[in-house]
Amino acid sequence: MATSNYLLIKQRSVIEFLAAEGCSAENIHARMKTVYGKMCISDCAVRKWVRIFKGEHPRAETILRDRKRSGRPLSALVTAHREKVDCMIKANRRVKHKEIANAVGISKERVHHIVTTVLGYRKVSARWVPRQLTVEMKAQRKDICTQLLELSTVFILA
Repeated sequence: MATSNYLLIKQRSVIEFLAAEGCSAENIHARMKTVYGKMCISDCAVRKWVRIFKGEHPRAETILRDRKRSGRPLSALVTAHREKVDCMIKANRRVKHKEIANAVGISKERVHHIVTTVLGYRKVSARWVPRQLTVEMKAQRKDICTQLLELSTVFILA
């Protein structure tokens, strides 16, 4: 399944092509509806893009992709912040989001996003632990399980 952004770009290219051939907006929308079905853009959007591609719109540029929108840059996801957060967690597994946010200088929400999504930690017994087990942890779990299995067979046989 194509992503929605890819599908929009694809549909805009179809509109550009059919508008260059001289098809009306209604005809273009009807043809696109048969191909894309529920995923087809609205009739109003088709008319807008036909006007843009024919040069009848104030924004008469032949662009298919959406422009970058202005807004605050994602400075919280800089690798330096990630590394600082990771170092703080490794130094103290019981550190709180508020303490990390104050030390690094980013919001608590961004700290939570970095800790859980980017670094992959989760809270277990008030400690931050990695989501995935290391090779040593897997070996330790295997050893403990075999010891428990041996103990259970001894109790069953006794």
